[in-house]
Amino acid sequence: MTSRVLAVCALVGPPLLVSGAAGAQPTKAAPKKPEAPAAKVDVAPLVKKLESGAPDQVREALDELRIAGPAGAGAAAAVGKVLARGLSLPLTKSAIETLADLESEAGSPALAQYTTHRNLELRRAAVKALGRTKGAAATAALARALSDADPMVRGNAASGLGALKAKDAVPDLFVALDHRVNEAAAAIGQLCNPEQCERLASKVGSLPFDVVTSGLEPVLFRPTEAVSDELKIKVVGRLRELGTLESNKFLRDVQKRWPSGSSPRVRQAIDQAVMATAGGK
Repeated sequence: MTSRVLAVCALVGPPLLVSGAAGAQPTKAAPKKPEAPAAKVDVAPLVKKLESGAPDQVREALDELRIAGPAGAGAAAAVGKVLARGLSLPLTKSAIETLADLESEAGSPALAQYTTHRNLELRRAAVKALGRTKGAAATAALARALSDADPMVRGNAASGLGALKAKDAVPDLFVALDHRVNEAAAAIGQLCNPEQCERLASKVGSLPFDVVTSGLEPVLFRPTEAVSDELKIKVVGRLRELGTLESNKFLRDVQKRWPSGSSPRVRQAIDQAVMATAGGK
């Protein structure tokens, strides 16, 4: 019998260690190391290519900088100078898009000049890029672009101001909203002070429902220190007064996404409003 047991053991091999066995310690996952910031790119050779003025050299430099992204931000001023000097249409658009990818405020003044360019494609690209490069020059240019003839430029300008947290631009955004720049509502909702948030809420019924609620949604989900519970309850009350299927659908969506642990008072107001509008028309 013993020889047969030994033979089986030899075939099976040594016993496996089972996790959780007596005396065994659970294996702990090694703590994740924080990701190191991307190393800065040596932009000196690329700046030389830009300054050469040779289209092929400029194109190569722009391509490399776009790949580098924010790590190549040190070349933003040089790209801005190339733009100011003038390039072919394809290279101009490439330079604008490169500044967007570099995400450096140093590129904003050059981009601002292109928000009034006669070429629509370049205006659109410049306005879109300014939302990423930031700074006072970007904010001022985007505020001006709210009155552009092109609806896409106006819409991107409004969205850019919201992304830049340009609170001083809220009055301009209200003017744009009254002129049917629908994207302005969401930007206002991200930035408004209590009085401005109430003004936005007062537009329920006078502007398309989905436009106004694109701004009221961020109002409801902003932290209490930015928007008080009392104001949020007022906003919910306005939507409840509508008593429509649209308002019920919106409130139910807010109800589903309301963070656990957030204000129980606002949650109660939302729950009551959902029930009150359930039979809406």
